[in-house]
Amino acid sequence: MATIQELLILGKEKLEKSGNEYAKYERKILLEEVLGCNYMYMLMNGNMEVEADKEQQYMEWIEKRCTHYPLQYLLGYAHFMDYTFHVDENVLIPRNDTEVLVECANRVFEQHFNDCSDIRVLDLCCGSGCIGISLKLYHPNIGLVLSDISREALAVTQKNLSRYELKAEVICSNLFEAFTGRVHMIVSNPPYIKHGIIDTLMPEVKEYEPMKALDGGNDGLDFYRRIIDESPEQLCSKGWLMFEIGYDQADEVRMLMEKRGFLDVTVQKDYAGLDRVVYGHL
Repeated sequence: MATIQELLILGKEKLEKSGNEYAKYERKILLEEVLGCNYMYMLMNGNMEVEADKEQQYMEWIEKRCTHYPLQYLLGYAHFMDYTFHVDENVLIPRNDTEVLVECANRVFEQHFNDCSDIRVLDLCCGSGCIGISLKLYHPNIGLVLSDISREALAVTQKNLSRYELKAEVICSNLFEAFTGRVHMIVSNPPYIKHGIIDTLMPEVKEYEPMKALDGGNDGLDFYRRIIDESPEQLCSKGWLMFEIGYDQADEVRMLMEKRGFLDVTVQKDYAGLDRVVYGHL
């Protein structure tokens, strides 16, 4: 049986050989998960032998990660905002960029909604549900609707609702087709990658994350056009529409929203200085 220190060294070597620039960090995270301990424990007990079944699991994870299989899918969870969300291959992995959308929505709540008890929010193309569920955790009184075309994705959404013991309306729908009633806010991170550049994405993304959650058509704007065109019929008076966008899509999405009658359309940059969110109201 190998020791903790030997497994850390072996894991780092294999990950580095596969081209993983975060090998030192990821070998630690994976072994922490297998052993159920923190890194300080591993440092203090580096000569401790690891049980054979746990060694096998760790090495299987290392080998799989060497094929660019996403770390979050191996772990079964991802961190987003202040929370942890279950993820698997049926949903996109939550990313820090998307947190900007939640932050913008929180700002709208603070500035425009005094009482959230009558506020209804739709997370459209919800995937894991991380956007809408985060908003519900920050604003417990809102009525939350989570919608996605993928039943497999919605099974993940349900797990995340159960994790935080939250209630929400969950709808399997092709955008608004199965949706009824009106909402005060729509938040969405729709598919927005241009079809022609999907092959240039990182292997972790193009080979393992769900293609239907990535492909936004030839110019990446297919879903924005549909949502912007149809959303006024789903929004209450002065309702808000809020999108995550690709770094080069702000001008086009803003113009589409303004042409459809949205007001005060705003572009928010992410922490890398790239355009990341576009939002406005009726």
